[in-house]
Amino acid sequence: MSRKMIVAGNWKMNLSRAEATSLAQGVARCPVHDAVDVAVFPTAPWLVPVADALSGSPVDLGAQDCYVEDAGAFTGEISPMALSEICGAVLAGHSERRHIIGESNELVGLKVKSILKNGMVAYLCVGETLDEREAGRAETVVYEHLETGLAHVGALELDRIVVAYEPVWAIGTGVAASADDAQAMCRSARDWLGERYGDAGLAVRVIYGGSVSPSNVDELFAREDIDGGLVGGASLDATSFGALIEAANRLSAV
Repeated sequence: MSRKMIVAGNWKMNLSRAEATSLAQGVARCPVHDAVDVAVFPTAPWLVPVADALSGSPVDLGAQDCYVEDAGAFTGEISPMALSEICGAVLAGHSERRHIIGESNELVGLKVKSILKNGMVAYLCVGETLDEREAGRAETVVYEHLETGLAHVGALELDRIVVAYEPVWAIGTGVAASADDAQAMCRSARDWLGERYGDAGLAVRVIYGGSVSPSNVDELFAREDIDGGLVGGASLDATSFGALIEAANRLSAV
């Protein structure tokens, strides 16, 4: 089954307005193959200037988070309805939201529901901590994240779901999961999706996140069940991010 590759850059809480705009302009100049999707996720204050910088390019704009309601007395939260006017996607359940901010699995599922309701693509992030992996619970944790994150998602909505496997111990550490480990878990996630949703589940794109870089991108992206990457540090430089896009272009043409 052929699946379109994704190279997504999560800029996290980084960059000034000028830096974000300059980076977006650099990414917009990168050649993108028809069989590849590219997206960037800047910090919320820079969504509008980054949208302007990306105008006319094939690069999609995403937000790093949103709330579960469209409107109301929720000071400081971000409305998915408002985001839908400028964004095509939103991250849900990134490990930093789960483990630093304390978001529950159930809250993540409600965010996915709200993102889909507002017509955007939900990037559902799943993944285990080092302690959970060493305890032999890695697959169990990923299955729990899938179960709760997709609790409100029907088969007809799966074309707007991307699953991002991001082992917590590999995020921002410079220590990526081995290509074998990443492939094995992405395959496990795909098997779960297939058992739950059938062929529609098998068609969901599963990408890897965790210290993806130009030095390991070919090995990771060449694996059968890894459909691209959710990239942190390497997405903050147009040259390194462009190298990842180029790798996806090359591998998608094989």
